[in-house]
Amino acid sequence: MAPLGVLMMAYGGPEKLEDVESYLLDVRGHRPTRPQVVEEVRERYRQIGGRSPIREHTQAQAAALEAALNRDGTRYRVYVGMRHWHPRIAAALDEMAAADITRAVGLVMAPHYSRMSIGAYFQKVAEAHAPVEVAAIERWHLLPGYLEALVGRVNAALQKFPAERRDQVPVIFTAHSLPERILDWGDPYPDELRATVAAVMARLSPRPHTFAYQSAAMTPDPWLGPDAGEALARYAGEGRCEVLIAPIGFVCEHVEILYDVDIVYRRQAEALGVRLERIEMVGSAPPMMEGLAGLVRETAGRAGWA
Repeated sequence: MAPLGVLMMAYGGPEKLEDVESYLLDVRGHRPTRPQVVEEVRERYRQIGGRSPIREHTQAQAAALEAALNRDGTRYRVYVGMRHWHPRIAAALDEMAAADITRAVGLVMAPHYSRMSIGAYFQKVAEAHAPVEVAAIERWHLLPGYLEALVGRVNAALQKFPAERRDQVPVIFTAHSLPERILDWGDPYPDELRATVAAVMARLSPRPHTFAYQSAAMTPDPWLGPDAGEALARYAGEGRCEVLIAPIGFVCEHVEILYDVDIVYRRQAEALGVRLERIEMVGSAPPMMEGLAGLVRETAGRAGWA
């Protein structure tokens, strides 16, 4: 009997500086990008090492999930597909079909649903027209293992601050901004983010905290706010000289973390006289991978496959 497949999806990113223009063309639906924007984005990647590490991180997560799924002898095979770069979602589905896998659970490595984000991944699945039936996991923002991993990362990062001030260090929780027009759709994205923050804070010691968006794209239409930089400036204005940033809408390091947080927000914090630390990303944290394995099994069970 062929194993059940798992299609693990992530955004993708250029693997060398020469890829940046082609990558942006893909992200923008093959609309040309102004040369100055291409160069600005290329410079961001240059400053984080010349490439995106998202493929390696996602492949490590896939290996960890496959190990968690098969610990009890159940046969699952996890494949990686990227929405905007290689290996693409369609290629992963083709690889499954070549291995005689006809059923798969689809999982995006982003916990919060939006039609514009998670919905777009499953649109790519539909457009592939592969002979693989995919049962979708659309959200996992309150998955206990994910919350446990986040709490662990926040508590570990707080240890970087002096013990006598640790309980007063504010936490800025962040996620990728999206265009404001999603609010007109009744999109659940903002509510799911707030629910994650509330669930994490219920497990932490009381402390100042807020939620803010980051990484809004360079487009003329308005994007969701406030931006994390505004939250950082507000805390500095209140006399806070130590702040922790906790990106909850991302699960591994890529340009939004390595550049937007580690370079841009740290540079702003230094100018404000604030010490800014961030959590280690949840990555392949065992509680999260075990939780996702359970969610995959549950989804396969609902589909009548296991």
